[in-house]
Amino acid sequence: MPKSMSYAILEAIRGEMRRDKLLTLFYEYQRPGGLEAEFGRWRVRSCAIDEHWIVGGVMGMSMIGVPAIAHIPSMATFIPYELMFNHAGKLRHMTGGQAAFPMVLWADMAKRWAFQAGQHADAGLESSYARLAGLKVVIPSNPYDAKGLMITAIRDVDPVVFCQYPVPASGPDVPDEAYTVPIGKAAVRTEGKDITIVGYAPQTVEIAKAVRQLKNDGISAEFIDPRTLAPLEGVMPTIIKSVKKTGKLLTSDEGSYNFCNCAEIIARVAEAVRGAQFKRLAFPDAPPPGAPEMINYMRVDANDIVAAAKKMVKE
Repeated sequence: MPKSMSYAILEAIRGEMRRDKLLTLFYEYQRPGGLEAEFGRWRVRSCAIDEHWIVGGVMGMSMIGVPAIAHIPSMATFIPYELMFNHAGKLRHMTGGQAAFPMVLWADMAKRWAFQAGQHADAGLESSYARLAGLKVVIPSNPYDAKGLMITAIRDVDPVVFCQYPVPASGPDVPDEAYTVPIGKAAVRTEGKDITIVGYAPQTVEIAKAVRQLKNDGISAEFIDPRTLAPLEGVMPTIIKSVKKTGKLLTSDEGSYNFCNCAEIIARVAEAVRGAQFKRLAFPDAPPPGAPEMINYMRVDANDIVAAAKKMVKE
């Protein structure tokens, strides 16, 4: 039976807690199955519903060399922003790199689901963290990448924001043993020659559907999953190389149209590839509605991606 993303992440944390006797996990109510029984309540700590305290505690532990993970729910993704902005992202640099900061902010991300209302369905906050200097931001789209990126994030000396969107299990089988997926390296999910399509979780699900449909319609699309949103320096060569080949870049983002991460990707490609065509698909700049008919109309799906790609290829 394939491992789910949540299972793969917990498997990564369990292995790292066995490897490093100091590694600690703070969480609210997303009980990490089996970890507390194995490692005890001092290393796997159920906390009060206070995201500032959870992230601040993990931050303080990391400052004295104790690697730690803070797991926060989707409705609280933005609450510790000030701590990550003014402290986690800067203190390592303020010491000239002498101080390590081995902390992971494991953030559940909101999905564009119906009946959740604006407060719980506003996706795309990973872009806010990605713009903060000093932070690394990763966003896996399948269980294999999730396990490998979590292990890499835990072992990193810099603070890492690990964004988890709910996506169905897909991709390669997840090995039981430990392995790493590098931060700062994009994955080419499907090779193609007519158009480059870039997007990260959870839009990867819709893009994969669109690529298959486009293939049936005679259009060869190259699908690239950045996996890392910050830093982008290692991600961009893969995307730029693809756009130089296809001459067209279509991005698809679950976040809002203005200031989404894909807008930054387009800007960097535009600086590097003269004469390319660009198109950005994203959620309108409005709070997400609760009604299913409305939110399904507003969010980007495979049909939107297919229509945009066909128009660009014909132009």
